[in-house]
Amino acid sequence: MTATALNVTTHRLRQLLELTKPRVVSLIVFCAVIGMLLAVPGVPEWRVALAATVGIWLVASAAAAFNCLVERQVDRKMARTAWRPTARGELGDAQALTFSMALGTAGSLLLYIAVNPLTMWLTLATFVGYAIVYTVILKPLTPQNIVIGGASGAMPPVLGWAAVTGQVTPEALLLFLIIFAWTPPHFWALALYRKGDYARAGVPMLPVTHGLQYTCRHILLYTVLLSVATLLPVAIGMSGVPSKSIFVSPLRGR
Repeated sequence: MTATALNVTTHRLRQLLELTKPRVVSLIVFCAVIGMLLAVPGVPEWRVALAATVGIWLVASAAAAFNCLVERQVDRKMARTAWRPTARGELGDAQALTFSMALGTAGSLLLYIAVNPLTMWLTLATFVGYAIVYTVILKPLTPQNIVIGGASGAMPPVLGWAAVTGQVTPEALLLFLIIFAWTPPHFWALALYRKGDYARAGVPMLPVTHGLQYTCRHILLYTVLLSVATLLPVAIGMSGVPSKSIFVSPLRGR
């Protein structure tokens, strides 16, 4: 392979990697791994945990790539997303779609074969929820898009839990609830900062449709709900009250 061909290939691979939104997907995978660690005593069986981690990463990357494809016109109008290869027209629609389908298929097969069918179906449902329900339907339609669509973003710990236990328990749903309550105030704060971008792109985010004060009140409301949600694991005995010993300096008495 010549130096020119190598540079072209490297540049194309970098573009494909950008489509997967690596920083966002890394957070998704991290939350899934936390779900695995909380689901069982000790350390989960490493083969299942590794297969689940890779499978969830592949399907989440597929959803991100599909999102970039669907939102390419909107992305061009926003400073935050105008750099994406699909927004710049450097990757064609067929290329982005094929890449997304390949990642999604590979991830789904890995989850079905090496983990369990439940995790595969839940992960596939999460893909549909984010890539179709949120991106295609909710985001351009309602300022409550992130509230309803946030259900997909809250699924990773449930996926991790299902991967190592083969079931979805109330404890897993509490982890879902915590992230679900966290999502709106997090994204509305970002939307306040990028209000002009969303307005130019025609995306009806809450700061655009209802203004600063209304959005801030909702951020406060969901922050209170988030605070309550984080206490529920203690209330049901999933976790205990912190002991005094964790507040004692390890150097004390030396």
